[in-house]
Amino acid sequence: MSIKKLLRIATAMAVICIINEPTLAAQKIVLRYASLSQSIDVKELRNLAETGTIPESLKSYAKRLSPQQRNLVIEALKTSIPINIVTLSKLLNTRMGMIILSDLATITPREDYAGTIALRAAMILGARAPKGLSILSFIEAYPSDRLIIDLKQAFKVMSNLNTSFWQTQRFMSAISPQLAPQNFSMNLPFDPTQSGSAVVQVRQLILKDTQRQRVIPVDIYYSTSATAAKPIIIFSHGFSSVRTDMRYLAEHLASHGYIAVTPEHPGSNAEHYNKALAGGSLIKPEEFLERARDISFVLDELEKLNKTVNPLQGKLATNNVMIVGHSMGGGTALSSAGGELQLEKLKQRCQSNLISLSLGEGLQCVASGLPENRYQVGDNRIKSAIAINPISSLIFGETGLSKIQIPTLIVAASADKITPALSEQILPFTKISAPKWLVAMLGATHLSIQDPWFAINREDNTNTPIRGGEIYGEQSFEIRNYMKAITLAMAAQMTADAEKYAIFLTPEYAYYASTEAFPIRLVRHIPAELEIAIKNFIQSK
Repeated sequence: MSIKKLLRIATAMAVICIINEPTLAAQKIVLRYASLSQSIDVKELRNLAETGTIPESLKSYAKRLSPQQRNLVIEALKTSIPINIVTLSKLLNTRMGMIILSDLATITPREDYAGTIALRAAMILGARAPKGLSILSFIEAYPSDRLIIDLKQAFKVMSNLNTSFWQTQRFMSAISPQLAPQNFSMNLPFDPTQSGSAVVQVRQLILKDTQRQRVIPVDIYYSTSATAAKPIIIFSHGFSSVRTDMRYLAEHLASHGYIAVTPEHPGSNAEHYNKALAGGSLIKPEEFLERARDISFVLDELEKLNKTVNPLQGKLATNNVMIVGHSMGGGTALSSAGGELQLEKLKQRCQSNLISLSLGEGLQCVASGLPENRYQVGDNRIKSAIAINPISSLIFGETGLSKIQIPTLIVAASADKITPALSEQILPFTKISAPKWLVAMLGATHLSIQDPWFAINREDNTNTPIRGGEIYGEQSFEIRNYMKAITLAMAAQMTADAEKYAIFLTPEYAYYASTEAFPIRLVRHIPAELEIAIKNFIQSK
């Protein structure tokens, strides 16, 4: 019998025991810190969470914690995460989920070696609480009359949660003043954030790749001013997203005479994600290859469309393409642009200590299931790339991004918890040797660049160390405006208007477009001393 099956059976038994024995849940918590030990009634812990007042029985113990540690405990007790129980169960039942449970089990030592099984049962049942999974709902569902917590180990694990994000905060605070341009003035020829004069139309297609058994819905944004003298702009959405998640950018480009194409990746879109919650895997390793193949397939189909009688005939420049991708789509953009997937180190890194990974890093670990270590899925019809909050730290290895030979713009958001800027964008930027730009948007989050209608309808925005706290919709209007400007300017670099738009790809314009809420910085190259600092930050992770 496999370990996975054994774990499922054992977990089911634990759950049955809890259901049949409602009193079999933690009534007492035993806190251990080095040689000290303190028993606490769960009711006192709930009172602490609700009032923030340390009960008399805990005051002597609390004095031994620093103010930061006390605040960390109180905030952690207050946090609840609404999460679908089926989703949680599936995540915990993956190989990565089991590794994370093993990491967490070091916090709750048991003599019966059933730590991971007990944790899984408590998490699933704790998620049934009205406000979702919290430390208290977890404790009250824990299959034992007492729960032992090693506080020293708990602080160590908690400080390792999403390490890359916290490293990014410290790094951006340290270096952002050095990136501000000095003594400049702007004389802008026009406002690139304003829509063009052309009326935008949308054509919807359902493309069927019979060879790969993939059905790919596609929206084509265009206008009567579209011409083959301008490149096609093709978009790649993020994991569990849809093809309209950056619709405002597609419409903006189309209003200026470009043809914007937004395909949907069937193996990692919102529909696939929702179906996977009801049964099946959330994402297959092959999706890291299939997404880039989706892009190439759509370009093949556009070549055919360009030769048939329709409003777009003769206007589709399929050999002159710019790709724009967000999140996992940003990784797709980089691989389609020529980046080589290098998985040797990824497969080693994803064997342990997964608790320290961001969600973006965890997603990349899925690629460890691919049989080979190196893959090239680039398309030479793509002549320029924009990768927004891309995943890239693990899947491209040490030199995979150096294979990119086309102009590439990387966008990073300093408050992005899902794909932290330092590890996912800033360090990878240094490995690209082609003409390149790096945009850092201070204060922006992972969803700040998405279409307002889409971002607002996302899942719960509960602020946790690994996700949530997103700034989107009307709050990030300035961010989307800047995205309009630089996306249009990058596209124009592939036309006769390149020089006219070049000013919008400068550090000065980024500074000009900044607001108090969202300072923006743009660099073409990272100075040697800052590159050393970046590597030092990463190595200290």
